[in-house]
Amino acid sequence: MRRRSRDAIVVGGGVSGLTTAVCLAEAGYAVRVWAAEQAADTTSYAAGAIYSPYLLDDDRAPEWAERTFDELRMLASDEDAGVSMVFGQEVSRAPAQPPSWATRVPDFRQCEREELPVGFTSGWSYTVPLVDMPVYLRYLQKVLVEKHGGTVERRRVSTLDEVAAEAPVVVNCTGLGARELVPDPALRPIRGELVVVSNPGINRFVAEHSQIDSELTYLLPHRDVVVLGGTADERRWDLAPDDKVAAGIIARCARIEPSLRGARVLDHRVGIRPARDRVRAERTSLNGDGTVLHNYGHGGAGVSVSWGCARHVVSLL
Repeated sequence: MRRRSRDAIVVGGGVSGLTTAVCLAEAGYAVRVWAAEQAADTTSYAAGAIYSPYLLDDDRAPEWAERTFDELRMLASDEDAGVSMVFGQEVSRAPAQPPSWATRVPDFRQCEREELPVGFTSGWSYTVPLVDMPVYLRYLQKVLVEKHGGTVERRRVSTLDEVAAEAPVVVNCTGLGARELVPDPALRPIRGELVVVSNPGINRFVAEHSQIDSELTYLLPHRDVVVLGGTADERRWDLAPDDKVAAGIIARCARIEPSLRGARVLDHRVGIRPARDRVRAERTSLNGDGTVLHNYGHGGAGVSVSWGCARHVVSLL
C-alpha cells in the first residue's frame, strides 16, 4: 500500500490506543489500529474504570485528567457509550486528606462521621464518571470505524519499523508491550484483580482511600452488576485469577456493604497495569523516516487521563 502523508497507524487496541485513534481521525488522519489482542484480552477491558488518577505521578496528569473528566461527562449523555456519572464516597479508616484531583470535582465535599460506613473515620463524596469498559471499548471502535472510516485489525508487530513502512505516522499505545517493542525497561507491571457480581441494589460507589500492602477495596455499581476490587501487586505478571484473592476481595467489600454477601459471582478479571515513573507521551522519529508518537505507561490511570493524554500526543504533530 502506498504511504500517504495523512496516514496513521496506532499500535494497541486498549483505551489509550482507541482514544488516540479517534483523536487522530478527528484531526483529519486516515487511521488504522493494529492490535495484537481482541479488546476483551486487553488490560483496559479488565479495569474497574472509575475516574481516579491512580498509580500515576506525572506533573502533566492533572491537566490530562481534567480534560478527560469533561469528555467522559459529555459521553455520559450517550446511552451507547457505557459511561455514567455516579455518586459515592472515598473513605479512610484513619484521618486522611483528599487527593488534590478530588477537590476539583464540582460536587466534592467532606463527609460527616455519621455518613461513613462502619469502621471508617474520614472521607469525602463526589460524582465522577464510571465506565463500563466492555461497552466503552466497543463504543470507541464503533466511533472510529463508522463515524470516521477507520479500521481495527488484529495484527501483531515485532518492530515499529514494520509499521512505519506502511504509514508516516506511527502511534505506540502498546502499554506493557512497549517494554519489548521499543524496548523500554522503565516499564514495570502492577497486577490488578477484580470480581464482578450481580447487583443486589447498590447505586453508589465506595472506595477505600488507603491501601494495605497490595490490597485495594472498592465497589463500583454498573447497572445490573457491581465490580469489586481489588489488588495492586507490583512486578507480578500472571493473568490467572486467584481464588483466594477473589474471596478476600468479596469479603472486604461485604464488610462495607453487607448486601453483597451471597451475591452471585459472574466474572473474574485480571489485568496488568503498565507503570512507569513518568508517562511516555512524546514525539520521536524513526530512522529519519516518519514520526512516532508514544503514549503509554499510565499506571492505574489509563482511563482517567485517556482523552487529555491522547489530545496532547496528537497536538505534537
